Amino acid sequence: MLVTMVIDDVEVPEVPDAADPATQLLEQTADGGDTAFASLYDMLAARAFGLILRVLVDRAQSEEVLQDVFLEVWQTAAKFDSARGGARAWILTIAHRRAVDRVRASHSSTQRDLRIGVRDFRGETTSVEEHAQLRIDGGRATEALRTLPDAQREALVLAYFGGFTQREITAITGAPLGTVKTRMRDGLTRLRKALEG
Repeated sequence: MLVTMVIDDVEVPEVPDAADPATQLLEQTADGGDTAFASLYDMLAARAFGLILRVLVDRAQSEEVLQDVFLEVWQTAAKFDSARGGARAWILTIAHRRAVDRVRASHSSTQRDLRIGVRDFRGETTSVEEHAQLRIDGGRATEALRTLPDAQREALVLAYFGGFTQREITAITGAPLGTVKTRMRDGLTRLRKALEG
């Protein structure tokens, strides 16, 4: 008679211990059998991966967890007790536990990042006075920008508001690179004087 166990809504057939090749391979692995471990991996990795993937959904994380599972199997094979259950159930239980742990860790990390983000966002709020001063300074800068010659204003607007590099501005305006640099330097000098005065 074939007994089944359920892990995360997945029925896993459980072969009687005496006939279960996974149990035999796990016991050989506990004795240091590399070949037995490789055979055990080949036998159960796909099933363990499927279980992990159902919990995590993310393929890359599932692959990492699968590696952790079989590393744990290799390191703790000597602790396996066939009297308490079969090797398949033991390995799939480890896989399920590791996947759930990863979900919890990921959730905790996300929550921590959100708390820090909210805290930092709240810390950066400006007072009404600061906000008003920024608007006044912005208005003064806009007025000063309007007083610049067209070529200097164009170069500065493209650089600071458009995000273009000086080389891109040369392509847009058709002016040589040296001319664009001079226009920007002279325009910034005029702006500084207008804002200081």
